[in-house]
This record gives sequence, C-alpha cells and structure tokens, in this order.
Amino acid sequence: MSGGTVANEKSLGKQLQQARQRAGLTQQAMCQKAGLSYSTLAKIERGAIKSPSIFTIQQIAEVLAVSLDELVGARAPGAIKKRTKSGVTFVYFDINGCLVRFYHRAFASIAKDTGLSPDAIETAFWHYNDAICTGAMSIADFNQAFAKDLGLPKIDWQSYYLAAVDPISEMHELVKWAAQNYRIGLMSNIGTGFVQDMKATGLLPDVPYDVIIDSSQVGVIKPDPKIYQIAQERAGVPPEEILLIDDTRGNLMPAQRAGWHVMWFNDYDSIESTERVRSALEPREQ
Repeated sequence: MSGGTVANEKSLGKQLQQARQRAGLTQQAMCQKAGLSYSTLAKIERGAIKSPSIFTIQQIAEVLAVSLDELVGARAPGAIKKRTKSGVTFVYFDINGCLVRFYHRAFASIAKDTGLSPDAIETAFWHYNDAICTGAMSIADFNQAFAKDLGLPKIDWQSYYLAAVDPISEMHELVKWAAQNYRIGLMSNIGTGFVQDMKATGLLPDVPYDVIIDSSQVGVIKPDPKIYQIAQERAGVPPEEILLIDDTRGNLMPAQRAGWHVMWFNDYDSIESTERVRSALEPREQ
C-alpha cells in the first residue's frame, strides 16, 4: 500500500462488503460506526470508487476490530477446508455460555454497588433484554430505562457486562484450532457493539470469523427461525454442513429442525463439553 490509497482495488469493494456482512452490519450501521457517508460506502462496495483512502479503509477495519491486512485480504466465503465425519464444514459458536461464562455476576456487582437486590436487578434487565438484542433499543436507551426501573440516576450495563464475563480458555483454544480446519462463525443474542468490544478486549478468540450473526444487527434473536435462515444464507453451505454449538437447548431445536447439526454446551463442565466438541470436529480422513 502506498501513496495514501489501497493498491489492487479490483475486488476491494466486494471484499469490504463481505467483511461487513460477516460482521452482521448493515451499510447504515457501518457508516454510523465508521463516520462515513452512506454514498461513500455504497460507492466503494460497488466499485465506483476504485482507490478509497487508506484512512477510510482503516476506519472500517477499526469498526470490524480486524487488522488492515486481514480486512483487505479477507478469506473468500465458500472456501471449504476440511469436513468432519458427519459432513460439517461450517461451525457456528454461541458467545454467552460457550466462549465466555455467562454474565450473571454483573447483577451481583450492580447489587453490591447500589444496595439493590440481585433479583430486582435481573428482573428489570430481562424486561428490556429482547429489545437491546434485536437492536430495537440502543445501549443508551437501554441504560436509561434500566436505571429508571431501578430508581438509579444512571447505569452503564456494557461496562458491568464486560467486567463480569470470563473467557472459557479451553473453548478459545478450540476455536483457534477449528478456524484452521473449518469455516467458522459467531451466532449470538447480544446488544449493539458488544461483539466489537469483546473482540477488541480479548474476550473472544482472536481469529478471522467467516460470518458473525449479531442479533442486534440482523434484528432478530434465537430461537426465531428467521435468524437461522439468515445464518444459513451467510454461511453459504447446505444445512447439513452446519454445526451450531449453544448452551441453550431451546436455541438448538430450530437449528435441528432446519437440518443443522447441533451440540449442547454445558459451561458448568466446560472441559468435558469442550472435549465433546473437539471430538465432533475431528476431520474426516481425506
């Protein structure tokens, strides 16, 4: 790269579009986060702007929490590496309860700081959880409503969440191994911006994900069948080649009905669960 522009732009627009879609971001969401105009991003993606500024591409890379080289040289979707004995080529990992231990400690932390009961805090939280996870409510609006229900002047749920979740180290190692053998993705019911913050702070495995299904970006949460349809389309493989690993059995049922392979993950026995996942992902002999 030289002269302030990105070299070899022939397929750059398509690469940026695919990277944005893998992150589960709409063009509007990307523009808002990266501080770009909609027309600029749209022109880059369709190839009308052949030599976008290196600073523009850097802004996009920062939003996606990937390196500049990783963004421009993103892996081609559809490139299959290996296949498991059961025929799986694409693996979706849930986040909460599979890659990080669940965030219930955040309720205890809020209780300690405010003197409120954990039950009251959790009840107020779940009242708005679907809204923030579908993107119907921004984190700012969520914090305002959450604080009002608790009788507090303000609250920062994202900070409490990020401080409470704890990486499941054995699963992080497994994801890194899986990324070398299969195409992988994240599929999570989660609030806007949380995935990017978790990637940036090392709470998620540092690998190039082929697809990220962020519920707040696609506007639908598990177990709604629509999110599985979106996930399958973006994976770009037949349903029988997809494996979903999730800690909520109710989230696995629609995937199984759609023809996916599924595995329940028990974060109370994460070592045993990780070994089961690893065994299921043993590659088929070539």
